[in-house]
Amino acid sequence: MIKTLLVAARDRNRLGEILQIASRFGLGLLLAQLGLERGGDADGDDDPRSLPLRTRLAMEELGPTFVKLGQILATRGDLLPSEWIAELEQLHSRAPTLPFEQLRPAVEEALGGAPEEIFAHFDPEPLAAASMAQIHRARLADGQEVILKIRRPDIRPRMEADLRLIAQGAALVEAASTAARRFAPVALMRQLGDAVLGELDFTMEGRNADAMREDFAGEPRVEIPRIHWDWSSETLLVMDYVEGLPPRDAETLRAGGIDPEAIAGLGADLVLDMVLVHGRFHGDPHPGNLLCLPGNRLALLDFGMIGHVSPRRREEFMAFVQSLAMGDPAQLTDILAVWAEQSAGQGVEAVPRPQIALAADRLIARHGRGRLVLRALVGDFLPLMREVGLTMPPDLLLIFKTLVTLDGVLTAICPDFDLSGAMERSSLRIVRARLSPEHWRPTLMALAWELGRLGEDAPRLLRAAIRRLEAEPVESTGAAQLAPALREGARWIAGGVIIAAAMVAGALIWH
Repeated sequence: MIKTLLVAARDRNRLGEILQIASRFGLGLLLAQLGLERGGDADGDDDPRSLPLRTRLAMEELGPTFVKLGQILATRGDLLPSEWIAELEQLHSRAPTLPFEQLRPAVEEALGGAPEEIFAHFDPEPLAAASMAQIHRARLADGQEVILKIRRPDIRPRMEADLRLIAQGAALVEAASTAARRFAPVALMRQLGDAVLGELDFTMEGRNADAMREDFAGEPRVEIPRIHWDWSSETLLVMDYVEGLPPRDAETLRAGGIDPEAIAGLGADLVLDMVLVHGRFHGDPHPGNLLCLPGNRLALLDFGMIGHVSPRRREEFMAFVQSLAMGDPAQLTDILAVWAEQSAGQGVEAVPRPQIALAADRLIARHGRGRLVLRALVGDFLPLMREVGLTMPPDLLLIFKTLVTLDGVLTAICPDFDLSGAMERSSLRIVRARLSPEHWRPTLMALAWELGRLGEDAPRLLRAAIRRLEAEPVESTGAAQLAPALREGARWIAGGVIIAAAMVAGALIWH
């Protein structure tokens, strides 16, 4: 069946590369499990015990699109066994550095001139390299040290070809494999496409950084590099250079005059505020994207992967945590049922509520009414969801992945750190944020709009009702007695609505 992908004639060469690499790593068994090919691969090892490892190695060789796909799948502990998750979490982009002369034409086009002429200093030797971009240092005329994140040449056409081919494969898998349908491959492909195309456009990363900086404008312990928009574009991002220590071990931090416990507490507070207060969070807070600075401060880097949390999802997540803390299986069942309904794919049979309640009881028995150890909780929660056939919304899984990643970073530098304690400390900040005028501003604006519409429509609707009543026989409806009262009521309602709308508008204007 996979041969039908050849209909995409313009991507035939890339498809050939993909099949060749899949064959070399012995992925015939995986293709068979997905319903794309008959089992067995003469050129490879189909031992299922090594399949996750070989899949990860093949993805790394296939390049950034497949690495990103694997990273998304690594969040799906509700669908994949632990050995697959452990292997996919090790995915990283592998790419050699390129001589700057290969990048020069794209850089000069983006800058409008040679970097040596635009910057006071430019270093042609790369500082770092990944599959999608290469990093170089420079200095502005005012002495500010910056870095240039340069997109690799010709990477967009290749990644777009990968997305087209994976999209076709996802459609085939969803049609051919009942087991794979739980993954909702087509929806997963849409998530992948959004992530890849977003990371290809460096202006999106720059806007994410600006938004995050605004979120923490009042927090002096947080540093987010400034974006220099005069020289930034889709293919080039110029930002402040930040020097610090990654939070890998406590001894190194102490040697640099930094308190690991203070950093652990600050890191937890930041991520919880991102998720539960601001509704916008760093999707990959590993040590390479965090730097510890003098004064026990933290710098956040690389905003290519940003998660967003709707107000409703924040309420659901808080209810999930509270139900565990209080040992309330009924509330936990309600939350799990909502999440299961939101994530159910087409053609996937719904999980009966008694089965969801049983899963909630087991989770409460293991983790309720006690210290909430996040890594242990998620380590039990997602396999349990897979066991009972429940799938979770992708945005929720990214929240769990982010918190678990952060928990691993913080416990590495502060072994006694308890993230659940930080969640308790964050309660006051969450309440304060919910009571702030800014939190209610969108709701008030929507209310003012609806009140304005109601004020315009109420007299017309009431006049129509009065005419209808006057047309009815008096003995059957008493319309003659009711109509004058309705006319008076219409005037009062219209006036009240207009006054209410004016009060809401005034509150918005004078805030």
